[in-house]
Amino acid sequence: MKNNKPPLTSSSLLNTLTTAALILPGLLQINPSHAAEDDSVDFQYSHYQEGKRDIAGLAYDFKGGFYSTKLPNKLNPIEVDSIHGSGRFTLTDRIKFAFNYTQDTWSGATPLSTAPLVSASNRAMYRYTKPDSSAGIIIGASPLARDQAQFFLDKNLNIYQSGGYDDTIGQEVPGSKNNKLVHTLGFASPETRKQGDFKLTYEWDEAAVDIGGGISVENDYESRFVNLGGRMDFNQKQTTVNLGVSYTNSDTSATLDPDGLQFFDTSKYNNSGIEFFGFDPSGEEIYKIVSSKPVVSAGEVESTYDLKQLRRTGAIMHGNRQDWSTQLGLTQVLNKDAILELGMGYTRSTGYLGNPYKLVSIVSASGTPEQIQNNKLLGAGRYSTLEIRPDERNQFNLAIGYNHYLKPFDSALHLDYHFAHDDWGIVAHTFEADWVQPLSSSWTVTPRIRYYSQSKADFYAPIFFEIYQEAVYNEETGAVIVPERYINKLPDFYSSDQRLSGFGTLSGGITVSKQFSKGVSLETGFEYYTHQGGLKLGSGGEGKFADFDYWVANAALKINLDAVAGSGDNLHTSHAVHHHSNAPAGIMFDHALEKSGDFMVGYRYMRNDQGGDMLLGSQTVIPDEVRFNGCGDQECMVAPKQMKMNMHMLDLMYAPTDWLSVMLMPQWVDMEMNMTPLVEHVGHGHNHGGPVHSHQTGGIGDTGLYALFKLFDHPQHHLTLSLGGTAPTGDNQVMLRKTNTNPYPAFIHYGMQLGSGTWDFKPSLTYAGNADKFSWGAQATGTLRLEGSNSSGFAFGDIFQSSVWGGYHWTNWLATIVRGVYTWQDSIRGEYPQIYDNRYGTPYTPTHAGTFDNTSNYGGQFVDLGLGINVTIPSGTFAGNTLKFEWLQPVHTDCNGYQLDRDYALNFTWSYGF
Repeated sequence: MKNNKPPLTSSSLLNTLTTAALILPGLLQINPSHAAEDDSVDFQYSHYQEGKRDIAGLAYDFKGGFYSTKLPNKLNPIEVDSIHGSGRFTLTDRIKFAFNYTQDTWSGATPLSTAPLVSASNRAMYRYTKPDSSAGIIIGASPLARDQAQFFLDKNLNIYQSGGYDDTIGQEVPGSKNNKLVHTLGFASPETRKQGDFKLTYEWDEAAVDIGGGISVENDYESRFVNLGGRMDFNQKQTTVNLGVSYTNSDTSATLDPDGLQFFDTSKYNNSGIEFFGFDPSGEEIYKIVSSKPVVSAGEVESTYDLKQLRRTGAIMHGNRQDWSTQLGLTQVLNKDAILELGMGYTRSTGYLGNPYKLVSIVSASGTPEQIQNNKLLGAGRYSTLEIRPDERNQFNLAIGYNHYLKPFDSALHLDYHFAHDDWGIVAHTFEADWVQPLSSSWTVTPRIRYYSQSKADFYAPIFFEIYQEAVYNEETGAVIVPERYINKLPDFYSSDQRLSGFGTLSGGITVSKQFSKGVSLETGFEYYTHQGGLKLGSGGEGKFADFDYWVANAALKINLDAVAGSGDNLHTSHAVHHHSNAPAGIMFDHALEKSGDFMVGYRYMRNDQGGDMLLGSQTVIPDEVRFNGCGDQECMVAPKQMKMNMHMLDLMYAPTDWLSVMLMPQWVDMEMNMTPLVEHVGHGHNHGGPVHSHQTGGIGDTGLYALFKLFDHPQHHLTLSLGGTAPTGDNQVMLRKTNTNPYPAFIHYGMQLGSGTWDFKPSLTYAGNADKFSWGAQATGTLRLEGSNSSGFAFGDIFQSSVWGGYHWTNWLATIVRGVYTWQDSIRGEYPQIYDNRYGTPYTPTHAGTFDNTSNYGGQFVDLGLGINVTIPSGTFAGNTLKFEWLQPVHTDCNGYQLDRDYALNFTWSYGF
């Protein structure tokens, strides 16, 4: 019998073998262009969480001096929340377009440097029972960039702790040898990164070329990249060769911690320019400092103040790097059940390649020629400096992957090996294996194991040593008899960043996916990692003090648009379904689905910007009035200058009956507030060219669950009732990091918490009508807090909102809409708990206080005018997709208390029903 099946190709086999495992990162690194050729839209959320690290340090017993002990670690470890959205679309038979958007927010404690235990880099914090107490309870650890205890060093670079103070000789004496090292942790407030990229592909029968680019932006770093790639098929498409090149240009503009800047050395740093700012000792003028000589910014007049004399000095580090990369890949079909992948790549990086937030501990000692010659123990100290890395790096990588379909088990086995080497001395090996096992009812389970090992960089060490012999002078003439010389000198490059150390990681994970009808699938995965120096191949890894564990969990919704279109069930085939889609983008819960079994997926983006003048009610007020009246009985130190809020929402709607639809709406929120000082010496920033002080938050918001009922459904008139609300899945306990000026954890401003922290009831009633080319509607919605307070001691005010709108349909796919909106919101009930000084249990008032920390400065009455455009694609490749845009302009603002004026709001939605 003649075989009429199409020939087996490398792309089709690879798709078959990997369809169930696409959520796992790294499986298709060699030849990702063939991972998924169907048109699709994907949404994914992931969470990265490190475990708490052990902290060792020195405590003081008030009798025998310092002693080493394990200290409580009250700093939350690093965690990262990420969302990812992507789409792949066929524009014509030959042209395809793809895009990706990623946003992640991270916060928590991370190692800043490594130091000898005996240097007291982690010093015990105490709670005293009364102010004059000479003893206390250890309650935490205070990280220090300079040593607080005497210690000693021998010629072999062994460290000796102090044996105590000898009254007979009037100085510290050496004790026992102690080479233990510890991490010094620093805590970072939430920061957000946003990245978007695209790819445009043109395909021939046996070849393709693609071009793409993107940008990644965060507060202190911006990266722009472009890439060009090509593919060629041979041997009836059983052999595929891929070639790609890319270029990346990145700029660093990192604000160094003004509280920590006085404790570490920047003089050795020569890889990029550092721009310094500070106040003179009187606190009246702000200086822009070049090298060690400050210059008055107003008139560029030189000052005699030395850098160390400046109070609350800040600094911004600037740097640029460029990366050129090329990748060559080969995919070969071995037989009907197996495929082999080979790849190699090269990347050249130049410019500033360092990390501006990593410090290096330098153990420094000196001695007389006699002490050096007789191998005496030398009194030592420690100071910290910024790391210095080479300004060039060349990286090479090789990879091999083998994918095999096992017919007896109806499963696929994936094996991958990656080798990487660079001229920094790092050699890395990665071994991965996963098993894709389909189960009944369209379920797939994919267990996975991964091992990674790398050697340390040539210029890496946990700490560095600097020993020099002191000069000998003629007592009479002062002439140098024996010049000063280094016994152990710092290298040209040095770093203690643990990512450059020798270590290994071992991980295991599992992914579970469910394929639904109509091309919709849900996937979730979990992977646990252990990072240990002892896991490095060939031993010689970092010490146990650097070991830690972490885990990653993710969930994804994937929609195969080709499968949906092929089923014939997409809703655009029914004209009647569109009579409910005439509301503006900012309106939710305006319609239920047409019939039982219908499904709709959508994405909603909302942005609100505040900026301009400060208001009291509807009147503009001057800064001094805000300063003395805006914070109740406390003077306001800062006021908001600009506030931005972005909300991403996933709309999932399903109709179990013709009259009822249920909706699930997970949310992602990120916010940023820039502040201006009302009292300049608070050090939050200034208006004379210094760093802008800002706070950021980001992560999962509250999750909505609603039921939509068709109360009246007529071809021209529709009445929809929505009952539901939100669950308090968003964090309402986001904290600001501790600083010298605010040494105790404090809650971030009320309006920047990610969720309400309460169960909220949110009913709505919507009427929509249409006749000929006209449409209109009205909606009333409310938010009722079902709890008097959340776990942080407060509850946001209730909300009532009403909207009316009217629209005109210019064509069967384009409509414009005008909307009027009235909003009332009550002020916040309750407040954050009082912060106490941990040492004595007395109340503590943070110096960052602003109008946003006063609960009476929330809510009000607002009127807005919205202008919108609705686009519904009736036919062609994108038939059934609906896009809506709306711009909201404030018309009237009457706020409660003192608030920043409103600037604008923007709404965008995309939806697709089937």
